[in-house]
This record gives sequence, C-alpha cells and structure tokens, in this order.
Amino acid sequence: MVAQTQKMKLLYLMQILLERTDEHHMLTATELCEILQAEYDVPAERKSIYNDIAALQEYGLDIEQQKGRSPGYYVASRRFELAELKLLVDAMQASRSITEKKTDELIRKLESLASREDARQLQQQVFLYNRPKTENEQIYYNVNDIHTAIYTNVQIRFQYTEWTREKEIRVRRDGAYYVASPWALTWDDENYYMIACEEDAAELRHFRVDKMQHMELLSQKRQGRELFDDFDIVAFGKRIFGMFGGREETVTLSCDNGLAGVIIDRFGREVMMVPEGEDRFHVNVVVAVSQQFFGWLAGLGRDVRVTKPAHVQKEFLDYLDAIRQNYDA
Repeated sequence: MVAQTQKMKLLYLMQILLERTDEHHMLTATELCEILQAEYDVPAERKSIYNDIAALQEYGLDIEQQKGRSPGYYVASRRFELAELKLLVDAMQASRSITEKKTDELIRKLESLASREDARQLQQQVFLYNRPKTENEQIYYNVNDIHTAIYTNVQIRFQYTEWTREKEIRVRRDGAYYVASPWALTWDDENYYMIACEEDAAELRHFRVDKMQHMELLSQKRQGRELFDDFDIVAFGKRIFGMFGGREETVTLSCDNGLAGVIIDRFGREVMMVPEGEDRFHVNVVVAVSQQFFGWLAGLGRDVRVTKPAHVQKEFLDYLDAIRQNYDA
C-alpha cells in the first residue's frame, strides 16, 4: 500500500506542477508537500520531493528551479506554447465545420494542455462569434470513416444534402445514395471537403463533409487512382473559387500594382507577374470559370481586367450585365 501511494505521489506531483506552475507561478518543496497532503492525502517530505523532481526531469519534464527571494519549482516549457494554443482556439471558433458543442469541448481540451493561469487567458480569448456553424454532429464520424476508407482502400456510399428556403435539410437525388472512392480530405473556405471519384466518373469531384449523411464503408476497392496520381491538390485549391467547379481555362488578368498581394494570396508566390508599364502587370493563371470566379473579379473592381481569352471576357461582361438588369426589372 505504501509503495502504491509513492507511485501515485509521483503522478500527482507531475499533475500539480503542470497545472499550477509556470515561469510566473512557482511552488516550493514545502508547498508541494502541503498540497499533496491536503488535496491527495499523500504524505511527503521535502527530501523526497527533490528526488521526485529529479526523476521527472530525467523523464523529460522541463522543470526549472528559481532561487533567491521568490524561490520555487516550475514547468518551463510544455508541448504547446500559449501562443500556439491561442491559434488553435481561434481556429476552432472560426471554423464553420465544427459545431458549437464540439467547439466548446475542443477548447476545454486545449485548456488542459496549459497551466491554470494560461488556461484563464485562453478562456478570456473565447469570443461569441455571430457566424454560422454547422449543426451536423455527424461530421466527426464522417471524417473518421473517410480516413478509414482511404487507409483500407475501399469505396463509401452516402446521401448528400442541401438547404431549402424553408431552412430545412433535404437529400439530393430524391434520397438516392452516392457511391464514391475517396482519395483526400482538404480544407477550404473554412469547410472540410472530400476529394473523390464517383462511380464510373472520368474526373475527381469534391463534396462538403458536413453535407454528407448515412455514410457506409463498402467492400469494393476504390476507383480512380490514375486520376488522383495526376491530381495536384494545391493547384486545385488555387483555381477553384469557393469550391465551386467549372470548366478550366487559362485566363490573362491585367492588374493594378496594388493587387500584387491579392494575386499572390490567391495563386501562390510562383505566379509570374509581367509588368505592363509602371502601374500595372498581367498574369496567366488556370482557373475554373464559374459565377464564383466572376464574383471574385467583380469584388476587385476596376483594378483588374480580363484580357484573354475573348470568350471569357464576354462571359464576364454578360455576368455583370445580367446583374445590372436584375436591378432594372
């Protein structure tokens, strides 16, 4: 019984140090003895604390000792720094693919990786975003099933849903199941997407994971490996706008110099920007021509112009004219 208590003492001591100490909050050997006795009913002497701390240091816990007027022991570094945890908390809150309930759960788990004082800072950082969040708790199981299907090289089947104007979820294709071979998961515009090949399809498609329901793993092996072998997921993300597909075209955009950052953010640093006099440059980029692409162009206003090909320029002008006519109706 005594031996078991001493084993637990080492674990309790590690927990106390991880939860209650950092470079601004330290505990002396005497204080550690008092906490062990008062809260865990584990007797300890200062000498044994020194030995236990040495054992934890040998184990790999970064425990430092400060001497002087305010002496004490503290955990100097953890697996995650506070700044890293703050970034993760922000990502959890901003993601539309994670429900409010799961967001709260994940943030609580992140707080457990910090000291109590740092956890309070994380709690103060939590804001109530007035933004849409998915209500589909099934998304976590979907992600797991998709990973499993990719790992075991099998197809899946699922129903795909959409919103109605009555704010109700309905299944597409009158409830018929999609059968697909998943090849990758990607994140775009704060949503999870599955890159997959549908049955007998000649191209890869993307599906929003939070819109998938009643997913099942099948025994049939995946199809479309040759399509995925030639698939560049980074390039795919650059040419697809808002994950809305369209026919692929190489277009030439003439841009004001002030849009250099916008173009690099959208198409990457490797994009070639050819000067046009002192104030402008042009780029040749592959995009999926769609209304979302035209909407992106419209948002940049007079600072960008489609110059080639002529038929894409005309489609963009028709798109703008249709919008104008909508206000004349």
